[in-house]
Parts: sequence; C-alpha cells; structure tokens
Amino acid sequence: MDLNTLLETTVVGLGYELVDVEMSPRGRTIRVFIDLPEKESGIDVEDCAKVSNQLSRVFEVENIDFDRLEISSPGLDRVVKKAEDFERFAGQDIQIKLRIPHGGRRNFQGELLGCKDGKVGLRLEKDEVELEFNNIEKARLVPRFD
Repeated sequence: MDLNTLLETTVVGLGYELVDVEMSPRGRTIRVFIDLPEKESGIDVEDCAKVSNQLSRVFEVENIDFDRLEISSPGLDRVVKKAEDFERFAGQDIQIKLRIPHGGRRNFQGELLGCKDGKVGLRLEKDEVELEFNNIEKARLVPRFD
C-alpha cells in the first residue's frame, strides 16, 4: 500500500478529513494536514495527538521509514484541492495558480463561486471567470480580517 493511500485510509478511519500531505526532500519528515469540518472550534492538540499516535503505529506495522511526523490543522489559508472543497468554500476569497495560462494569466485572486461540471467559478474585481479544475496547479484560501 502506498503512503498516500495509507494516510487517507487511517485519517478518514479516525473520522477526520485528509487535507494535504507534504514530504521533506528526502522523505524524512512527513507533514499531514487534517480537518474536521463539523467541529466549530477547528482542529486542536488532542486531535493532532490522536492522529499522530495512530499513524505512528500504522507506520511501524507497515515499515514506513521516517524521522519526524507532524500533524497540523490546515490553517486559515488552507490548501484547496478537491472539487468538493471548491464547492464547500464558495463565497470565500481564494488565490489560484494555473498550470497553463487562461487569458494570458496564470495567477488569479477573487471570490470563489464554486465548482460545477469541471469548472471553478471566480469573481474578480471587474468580471467573473471560469477556470478548468484540471488546470489548477495550486489553490489557497485567503483569510479575511474585518
């Protein structure tokens, strides 16, 4: 079983959402970002400890070699990867970087309108655009501080 499948199975099995995984260049540090959408207060230290303890046991059984395991909440500027996330966070500000330029641009920032039929809607300052979901290289929420 590959590492991503192992992480997804374990984290989801504990009742959390696997948001993202980062590996250090030599794979010695594994960073796992988890969320629990229905929990108002967000991820706390107990959640991280629970996932860390379980993953440590699973990695030992599966002979996954690593030096450090870090479990964290995705933060206010969380990564948005899945189509469901683009729908879930509609109405929030987002930064999107494309693989292939759209209208001569690769970077966009605006209000997320959602995701339908493989296209992500974005309201910019002066107009709206639809970006191909499969062309998105990176997307992050932009927190608002009012």
